[in-house]
Amino acid sequence: MKPADLARIWEEHTRHEFQTQDLESTLVTMVDDGYVNHIPVMTGASGKPALREFYGRNFIPAMPPDTTLTPVSRTVGENQLVDEMIFSFTHTQEMPWMLPGIAPTNRRVEVPLVAVVGFRDGKVAFERVYWDQASVLKQIGLLVDPALPVFGAETARKIVQQMASSRAGGE
Repeated sequence: MKPADLARIWEEHTRHEFQTQDLESTLVTMVDDGYVNHIPVMTGASGKPALREFYGRNFIPAMPPDTTLTPVSRTVGENQLVDEMIFSFTHTQEMPWMLPGIAPTNRRVEVPLVAVVGFRDGKVAFERVYWDQASVLKQIGLLVDPALPVFGAETARKIVQQMASSRAGGE
């Protein structure tokens, strides 16, 4: 597939996940045996029936209303793309896919997130999604030991500053 086609399919998929929040339209963008794996907390699902349950119960309705994805970079190959982005939200509701078992804290979170996305037959075949869970836990107030080498939203802000600097020709 052409890189532009992969990007278009992925953007349609994420539009249905985050904007239209349409479960069936999200699933139409995926192969029948596709999978989602959120690496830090091992949430996700494999195969359409399990994906329907996961997206319909634990993901789409569990997205805080102020959630934003800010693109940082994208690398596209023949059958795969990698998106680096800043994932931001206020923890106003339970998020079983990212913070399983954690009650809302009403705290703001900004965290770099990377999605490795594979494609087959013109659809999403898999998503492996990575983020720094320690940074998320620090930002919601569950990691409070200042001796731990863990940072919060400043990790996301540094990436944004570096990207702006590199676009402007600086270091």
